[in-house]
Amino acid sequence: MGAFHAYDIRGVYGIDFDASTAYKVGYFIPSLLGTDKVLVGRDCRESSKEIRDSLVKGIADAGADVYDIGLSSTPMVYFGTANYGFKASVQITASHNPAKYNGMKVSRENALPVGLENGLGEIQKWIEEGRPTPVSENRGKVVEYDIMKDYLDFMMKFKGDYSDLNIVFDLSNGMSTLFAKKVFGDTPAYLFDEMDGRFPNHEPNPLIHDNVVPLENKVRERKADVGVIYDGDADRVMFVDNEAEFVAPDLIIALMSKYFLGERGAKNPRVLQEIRSTKAVAEYLGKLGCDVHTWRVGRAYAAPKLREIDGLWGGELAGHYYFKDFFYSDSGLLASMIVLRIVAALKKEGRTLHEAVSEIAAYQNSGEINFRIEDKPAAMNAVCKMWEAEETPVKVMDFDGYRLEFPHWWFNIRPSNTEPYLRFICEADSEELLKEKVERTTDLLKTEFNAE
Repeated sequence: MGAFHAYDIRGVYGIDFDASTAYKVGYFIPSLLGTDKVLVGRDCRESSKEIRDSLVKGIADAGADVYDIGLSSTPMVYFGTANYGFKASVQITASHNPAKYNGMKVSRENALPVGLENGLGEIQKWIEEGRPTPVSENRGKVVEYDIMKDYLDFMMKFKGDYSDLNIVFDLSNGMSTLFAKKVFGDTPAYLFDEMDGRFPNHEPNPLIHDNVVPLENKVRERKADVGVIYDGDADRVMFVDNEAEFVAPDLIIALMSKYFLGERGAKNPRVLQEIRSTKAVAEYLGKLGCDVHTWRVGRAYAAPKLREIDGLWGGELAGHYYFKDFFYSDSGLLASMIVLRIVAALKKEGRTLHEAVSEIAAYQNSGEINFRIEDKPAAMNAVCKMWEAEETPVKVMDFDGYRLEFPHWWFNIRPSNTEPYLRFICEADSEELLKEKVERTTDLLKTEFNAE
């Protein structure tokens, strides 16, 4: 059952999970979430239809009705779940992973995520125990449920005037192809705008720089104001500025204040960031009167936390952005609509996205570095002890690995919830200090823990 992870069910289809797993997940969801109807959507991967058929059969055999919205982005399923009052939904997707992967993202009432700690673990246990799946005498029906018009009507409330902008979109052959041209029209330049679950042009993961290179080249060629790239299921989005430079996704959290505090006039809003965010975000937003909260990585934690603190918006280093306006859920489309409003306003002032981002960024950052290590807890403790022996931290966070902050630098070290890696990120006042901290940490992990 290697496909069950902290946030979702995901793995190589046919190896980590199969049609039988999908059937059982479908069968157990109604009883787990106490409902007699389940909303289901799917991405365009070649295995998604087969998984859908098994999942739907399981739900119906359990006696619940299926409302099938067909091909959809993951945020479309979140919208459908919350907007129509479903207590359970499933999006079939492997998000940003390569084409051979697939999976399921499960949500409950109000589009709140169901992760390993609050439901998926139960389903995994029931499957492993071989819990019976008898067909209900009152087998559920399958309803074709078209929500596209309602979804677009809802989203268009946030559209700005982009007529003066030179924009390039990379749709990654993924689910953003469903709606991008309906929202933004034919004026922008589009890359890889045909839906294709084989992802023939690049993997649908904008965090890997090679996948962003075509967008950077097109921005440079067209002298565009901004480039926008969505991941495979369109719950994440990332940006390239007018100088064809990739914008660190955590800096976008701070940039969004120009919309929420400027256009919207919000006063002292609560904003959510995650434990890997640059210090520049909280410093920038703090000066504007925002109350910045820091929490764990991943939708399973971020979406409930934003709701708990009644935050207005929040984001993650992976390019997820969460909005109170979107049922406290993440939406790549909404995030891009807001950022493009900001870029349009900047252009009217004679300013660029690059200039605005440069005013936020204040530190030298390593980006996330991955180490393949067997004993992750011991490795994390060793790194913390090494640095604590030399300098007393001014702040310690221990809710997602460890984040230790010192007067002139900080680091976060945490185990991946979805991949076999220990992840390390470091930030410092100077390039020299950053280089020293990264090199010494790397030496320790390679020498004592055979890190790869």
